[in-house]
Amino acid sequence: MTPGKRLLDLALVVVLALILAVPFVVLVGVLLIAQGRPIFYVAERMKGVDRPFRLWKLRTMRPAGPNEGGVSGGDKSDRVGRIGRLLRKTRADEIPQLWNVLRGDMSFVGPRPPLRSYVERFPDLYARILRNRPGITGLASLHIHGFEERVLTPCTTAEETDAVYVRRCIPRKARLDLIYQRHQSVCFDLCLIRDTAKRVIFRRK
Repeated sequence: MTPGKRLLDLALVVVLALILAVPFVVLVGVLLIAQGRPIFYVAERMKGVDRPFRLWKLRTMRPAGPNEGGVSGGDKSDRVGRIGRLLRKTRADEIPQLWNVLRGDMSFVGPRPPLRSYVERFPDLYARILRNRPGITGLASLHIHGFEERVLTPCTTAEETDAVYVRRCIPRKARLDLIYQRHQSVCFDLCLIRDTAKRVIFRRK
């Protein structure tokens, strides 16, 4: 990560922390009343082939068994309530990732942090992708999110979700992540952050 990119990350963390502090406390209170504990969803993700970290999000699904993991598809849709859907649509569930950015586990812009299982299955691919710090948003996040939702929603089992994700989503995301890697700059990051904000505000897929 370049010094300029890290400086941008830290500046945005400070600004957003000041703006979102009160609304976030109110949101946590609402979630505590509406769905109880745990408020946060903490899961392992990878920032390098052998470098795991703990990703923080607001919980959007009912808790499941200890062995349930993997990508979210139609097989998990019944566990997402109305509040969870709203959090996901507005990306408010990702506010706690400011902590991950502050710690240096993530950047604001970069590839979405993958599950260990996919990194272990495709180590050469992710060794290339994760030369960039994982991000809250990114080129692939902006252009693949709607497609990913469309192809994963019809999946009815975890096995089907995994197969579709591997076959149809990972190659597309990887291509865009590597394009971003070749053209990464602070200016490009600012453009992607702007486009992400516009998408959230205007609720576009």
